[in-house]
Amino acid sequence: MSGPFKWPEGKKLAVSLTFDDGLPSQLKFAAPLLEKFNIRATFYVNPRGEDYKSFLKPWKDMADRGHEIGNHTLTHPCSCNFQVYRREGLQNPRCLENMSLEDIKADILEAHRRIREVIPEGSRTFAYPCYQTYVGRGKTKKSYVPIVAETFLAARGWGEPVCANSPLLCDLHELWSWPAHRMSYEEMIGLAVKSSYEERWAIYTFHNVNGGYLSVSDYDLTG
Repeated sequence: MSGPFKWPEGKKLAVSLTFDDGLPSQLKFAAPLLEKFNIRATFYVNPRGEDYKSFLKPWKDMADRGHEIGNHTLTHPCSCNFQVYRREGLQNPRCLENMSLEDIKADILEAHRRIREVIPEGSRTFAYPCYQTYVGRGKTKKSYVPIVAETFLAARGWGEPVCANSPLLCDLHELWSWPAHRMSYEEMIGLAVKSSYEERWAIYTFHNVNGGYLSVSDYDLTG
């Protein structure tokens, strides 16, 4: 494609709202608030455990109402440096520094299988847990972005604080996003306005709503 990118129908930007971890507060607060304004979002879930079908049932209902249900891995592996892994330290097999590419691929594909079993249209896109895209450490450290690119249309990672995605130049399998849990609605709107001047694709990442870890209030979510 030559020349500057132009959004269709005279639009100036795209905005994607994404929610991680498949949390109850998203079902209770986020979805009704968004639907009140006829907005649909992407919810990235971890279908772990034997009772994953029951876990996925409300998310199937969300998909039926027009939301996207994406893949956030089965077990949500993050760096061994996180407090949750400290008890087992370097012996924990489920933190990224101790995993191989084969390990992370198996984790992702099992989540993909489970989601598709319950939500056939789900697991089209991926979100990196903790925004981290590697396995191993030091000389053995490797990116698992290529593995993600084999299965998914797009994948969301971390981003630069002042810049959204260029539709022409972004890496669709490591898209930039803004963590929204420390933002006021004025900050969120300000970033969107800036993105509109640059005709970019702004992606926001949320977790809990109205309490819990990495939370945003419903006031800031809706502005």
